[in-house]
Order: sequence, then structure tokens, then C-alpha cells
Amino acid sequence: MTTVHTTPPDISLGDISVKVDDVPSLQEKYYRLTPEQAEFFKQQTGITDDDELKQHILAVQAEAYKVAPYPSIMGFVFIILVLRRHPAYEHVKTIGLTRKGAIFLDVGSGVGTDIRIAVADGFQAERTIGSDLHPEFGDLAHKLFRTTPETFPGHFIPGDAFDPAMLSVVQPFEAVPDSPEPDLKTLTSLNSLHGRISVIHASGFFHLFNESKQLHLARALAGLLSPEPGSIICGGNWGLPEKGLVMETWFDTNFMKVFCHSPQTWTEMWDGVVFPKGSVKVDTFLIELDMQGYKYLYLMWSVKRL
Repeated sequence: MTTVHTTPPDISLGDISVKVDDVPSLQEKYYRLTPEQAEFFKQQTGITDDDELKQHILAVQAEAYKVAPYPSIMGFVFIILVLRRHPAYEHVKTIGLTRKGAIFLDVGSGVGTDIRIAVADGFQAERTIGSDLHPEFGDLAHKLFRTTPETFPGHFIPGDAFDPAMLSVVQPFEAVPDSPEPDLKTLTSLNSLHGRISVIHASGFFHLFNESKQLHLARALAGLLSPEPGSIICGGNWGLPEKGLVMETWFDTNFMKVFCHSPQTWTEMWDGVVFPKGSVKVDTFLIELDMQGYKYLYLMWSVKRL
């Protein structure tokens, strides 16, 4: 009898394929909760014991890492409260509190922490949408926060952002759509939301793709954004002083090469290529972050309709 040896399949992380055997193992030592994070997760989950909360988060992390072994999952980025640290967050929060019917979309939402932040700080849960390539993250979001679709009526639409059936590229809207709003509970793609979304959040997402694909994503998201003044797309991704490739190194592993924009090229892409020149205000902030001792440059940004 002949034994057939098969090679384990590669794992796709955006443009990068990682061999199964090269994926580093999770390490509990990277778990850290600041007092603010502990307060948020205790309030959201109802788990008040520190050790019980830690074991709960570790269990969800392990499941999420099996779905997609992103370095951000290994590094517990999903407990950092990323959205609250964004320079544009006060503006985002104001939209949630004051704009009637505002819709919040988190692209590449993972286990949905930023959506829970948006709801905790002003958005109506039923007006929030998470979207990710991996359908499993919808259930894992409920598992992390110990909710159900009944107790937390936010929406999750899984799909590939490069699939036109999920998200097609259209020109940015110059006027609010006059057609009736679709039923958010029945959506299977984002295309019915063209021109209707008040806030789009996309962190740790763009740098998974090459330069041309980043432009495609920017155009696709621009078509979703409401033309109302103040409507905003914001997020963050790896950046460089001058655009180019950088090796993403996490936890002693050269994980993948990623394409990074500079503040200048990122601004030029949105203001003049994606949107008509002068129709948006682009803010960029290139900062150095330290994740468990590994320093890297991160570009935080926002694109606001004028």
C-alpha cells in the first residue's frame, strides 16, 4: 500500500499566503489588560472576575486564531479598544449621538470589538454592521461579548470585499439616495448601502493588500459613504515616511511583507483620485507603536466629506 503525503494548505491572509507550519503558536504572556480595557470588557461581558475574564478572552482568541492566524489576533489587538484611540473618534461619536439614522460600518471587523465600542458610546446597535471575509467571526463576536442576535441586534455581513457581488465600485455620491433604505436585517452584501453609510471604520485592513488593491478598496468604500457633510471613513494601517514595502515582524517571526503608504501618498489617493479634489478633508497621523516590544510605524487617518 502506497502512502500519499500531502502538503498542508497555505493560509491566505490578504495578498500573503502563510504556510501552516510557519504560523507561530499563541503565547499567553502577551495578554495584558489596562484598567480601561478591563472595565470595558467586564461591563460588556458581565464577567467581573479577572482570571475568569482572562480565560474567556484566551478561549475566544484561540478559536479566532484557528480561523485566521493574523498577528493582530496573536497580539491581542482586539482588546486594545482601537476605535477609542483614533484621533477622529470624538467626531465619530458625535455622529452616533446626533445624526438620526446614522449607520456605522466596520470593515474587516474580526470579532467586532470596535462595533461594541461604537454602540457603548452612542450608535444604535441595530444601525451597526460588521463585515469580514471569515463568516466565523460573526459567531465569535457574540461568544466574546456573551450576546446573541436577539440581545445585540447588530448586523454581520460576511464576504470578500473584492467580490463585486459583495462590494462593487461606484462613484462617490453627490446627493443622498432618494430610494427607500433597504432592510438591514436581510442584507447579504454591502451594495444596497451605496451612499448611505455615515461612518466607515477600517483598521488593520488595507495593509493586507498591494497598492493597486488598496486603491480598489478605497474606491469601493467611497461609494458606500453618505454625501452628507461630516460623513467619515477612518482607520489605521501600517505606514512609512516614504511609501514602499516593509517586512511585518511579529514575535520573532518575519510574518509577511506589506505595502505601506506614506501620509502624503495616502492623502493624494483619497483627495483627488478616489474623491474629487477638494471634496474631502484627509487627516493623517504617522506614529510609532510598541506591541509587546516590537516597534513599527502606523498610519492613522480619516477622510471626511466636506
